[in-house]
Amino acid sequence: MLSQVRQKKINPMLMKVIIISVLLHVVAGFVAGIVTIATHAIKEEAQFEEPPVIEEEQPPPEVKVEIKPKSLPQSQPLKNLKMKQVGNISVANVNVSLPSMGDSFTVSAGLGKIGGGNLLGGTRGSLGLGMSDVSVFGLKTRAERILFVIDANRKMVTDAKGGLNSYQVIKDEITDMVGNLSAGTLFNVMLQDRRRVMLFKPRLVAAGAEVHAELARWIASVNRDPANPGLEAVPAARKPKLTALPDHEVQNHVQKTGHRANETAFITQYSLEQNADAVFFITGYHRGFDNILAPPSEKQIRDFEKRKASRDYQDQLAAHKLEVPQMKRRVQAELAKTNAERAKKGQPPRVLGKRSGVYSAAGELGLEWNTRHPGHGPGHQNVDSREVSKYFKQLLAALYEDRNLTPPSINVVLFLAGDEEYKPEWKKQLDQYTRFFKGKNRIIRGEDEIKNARSSDQPKN
Repeated sequence: MLSQVRQKKINPMLMKVIIISVLLHVVAGFVAGIVTIATHAIKEEAQFEEPPVIEEEQPPPEVKVEIKPKSLPQSQPLKNLKMKQVGNISVANVNVSLPSMGDSFTVSAGLGKIGGGNLLGGTRGSLGLGMSDVSVFGLKTRAERILFVIDANRKMVTDAKGGLNSYQVIKDEITDMVGNLSAGTLFNVMLQDRRRVMLFKPRLVAAGAEVHAELARWIASVNRDPANPGLEAVPAARKPKLTALPDHEVQNHVQKTGHRANETAFITQYSLEQNADAVFFITGYHRGFDNILAPPSEKQIRDFEKRKASRDYQDQLAAHKLEVPQMKRRVQAELAKTNAERAKKGQPPRVLGKRSGVYSAAGELGLEWNTRHPGHGPGHQNVDSREVSKYFKQLLAALYEDRNLTPPSINVVLFLAGDEEYKPEWKKQLDQYTRFFKGKNRIIRGEDEIKNARSSDQPKN
């Protein structure tokens, strides 16, 4: 019988040491594992795949340009430095109007008016930098686009108005006023002789010293020679065609029918077509719109043909034709006598009208016909004044208002002889005309009065 083996008991102290040692190794291994993971495993997981390499093009080499300011010579004293006025820079044949924005929105420093779709009012959608105060024989306004219209007809230099001396005053007034305009103000000068016109420039130009000198030379030759007054023998003068309302009946009458009232309306419309802010007429004839005439009716033509075929008409016409050569000699003799007397006084020769030849000359010299002409034609029809007013309203709308522009003012200086008749109804018509165009008018008589009326030196631009 085998004896039972006795099991030995493990020392408790030794067991505690072994357990503590195992725990320390476990903890140390755990810490080491965490450090390894943190330094290797996690680092590798945080890495990203590199993007494909993109080949970049090198920019062209930088070019440096050194701009050296031009220096004045050391020997040049400061007192020799000069400033050039902006007014000496002329801009020929250039329309400097700024375009409108959608033809409805513009900016201007005009006359303070609100209207025409403009932000600040004004007239042409410009910045208003060229505004000038203008005074022509006492008629004043403020504008930046100005048209001066001067009547050059021989009636302007007749003896009763002071002859060539008075006309020189008119030329000086306009020339000096142009010289007094602000730099940037646009202007033009138009000479007119009935329907014939001549423009200084094809369109409005900027004021300045050079263009002022050019104007003085250009206007000097007008009405200087008493033998060739007006624009009668000037090749550059022409009869322009009105273009604003080509299908309107009134425009057709104004364009084609010869009569003083029609000529006034003709020059008015042609001036409005120049696109100005203010227009100044200096003229020897103006009765407002007066009575614009249309061609004769069929009845008028038939009646005249019947009368012209009558015995009375034929006899009177024959007697009148015999007197025409005699009247021409009377005119020459009277004119020679008048000019001889003027020469003794140091005055220039007298200028007579030639529109109707011997007929107008005889009338100016006060010579009476023994047998008058029986009649040159069937006459004309009057255009109703209400139709004329309606037509010019349509004209202003077409040229200005429909384009969001303010129509110009029209001012009239009427130059008459000292004793020339001007009926109250004519003055009333003139007042109505300038009021229609929001302008002013003034009547000046004779040489002394026109000299004293000069005012171009008053504005300080």
